[in-house]
Amino acid sequence: MIKSMTGYGKGVATLEGGRLTVEFRSVNGKNADISIKTSLIPKDKEMALRKKIADTLQRGTIDMFMTWEPNAGDQARNINEEALKAYYTQLHELRKQLPGFHGIDNDTENTMLLVSLLRMQDVVDSSRKDVVTEENWPLVDAAIDEALAAIDKYRSDEGVSLYKDVTSRIGTILSLYDEIETYEPERTATVAERIRKAAEDASVSLNPERFEQEMIFYLEKFDINEEKVRLRQHCKYFMDTIDGEPCPGKKLGFIIQEMGREINTTGSKANHASIQKCVVRMKDELEKIREQSMNIL
Repeated sequence: MIKSMTGYGKGVATLEGGRLTVEFRSVNGKNADISIKTSLIPKDKEMALRKKIADTLQRGTIDMFMTWEPNAGDQARNINEEALKAYYTQLHELRKQLPGFHGIDNDTENTMLLVSLLRMQDVVDSSRKDVVTEENWPLVDAAIDEALAAIDKYRSDEGVSLYKDVTSRIGTILSLYDEIETYEPERTATVAERIRKAAEDASVSLNPERFEQEMIFYLEKFDINEEKVRLRQHCKYFMDTIDGEPCPGKKLGFIIQEMGREINTTGSKANHASIQKCVVRMKDELEKIREQSMNIL
């Protein structure tokens, strides 16, 4: 069964200092365009990780995200307590010399000072230990595998819907060509009547043999049997490809181009209003197939 290139997957790793969430999002693309949007992955792991993603997802515009949620205790240890106390003492003494602070109660003063202090870079220590290490990498790698499996399943589920949509439209195109066949006798008779009426209006006497030759010429010029046969072959090839290959997206695009040529040629040879309407409907169905096929892996 085919897969979509649109998908989402998430995996979670519980590490010693907190919780690591891995997410993958993908949309359609010509090749495997992988973007790792995190600085948590060690550089020596990145190349192997890209290969794993490409091997699993094959194709598409793929974004990988990692978010780190440290435990509450670990967050508290990031505050430089010595610096905080030193700054607080200095600001508390300075406050006594500023008349603007007179009349402010101690609780309000403390709150204002703490809020200001926590914005200072050397009070809140921005440095941290590496989240992903060699020791916990197996857990992180398992979370990546979990997220990849989730997005792969998402793509498979989307592929079921894509398959139903495009194959039903192929069926519609074939049924429209069957409808076109019902108009062919009428088309021949209409043209014959048109030629006779034009001759009558011009007061021209038609030679039966010459009239028959002109009709044969017309039928040869506007015959659509070859287009009919080729389009049905293309539709069969489309179905064989979508049923028989795991990643048929690119090939389906080429088959759709060939189908479009046959439909366009049928339209140029139609010379009949009802046939033209069928051709327009076929073009509409084919365009919807083309749009959907761009998202097939």
